[in-house]
Amino acid sequence: MTELATRAQAFGLIAEGVAAGLTAPWRLYLARGCRYLSLSVGDRTEWNAWRTHLGCPELSVRVYDAGGEIRRSSVAEVVLDGCRISVELVEEVSTDDLDRLLVADPTTIEPEER
Repeated sequence: MTELATRAQAFGLIAEGVAAGLTAPWRLYLARGCRYLSLSVGDRTEWNAWRTHLGCPELSVRVYDAGGEIRRSSVAEVVLDGCRISVELVEEVSTDDLDRLLVADPTTIEPEER
């Protein structure tokens, strides 16, 4: 899909991913005017699948305190026809798991490093 000019086209992009076997996002936000589409997913496997499906080249990681809980937010983004699409995963982490805070993709850590 090269054009996301309408809401139907934006939702069609998600429907294509689900039809291809991806898990449906647990939250979907589409801004008025179809210039921003945000997908929230449940785990790292879903996040990797959606970012690969959409071809998201931009990755960012943010770690923050949420009322005593440490959370890690991983965001992958791509711009298609002027519409910014982001896929977000929020995970709770602990200080016992600092290696997950220091690497972009914690699934790449070898078992002996954990």
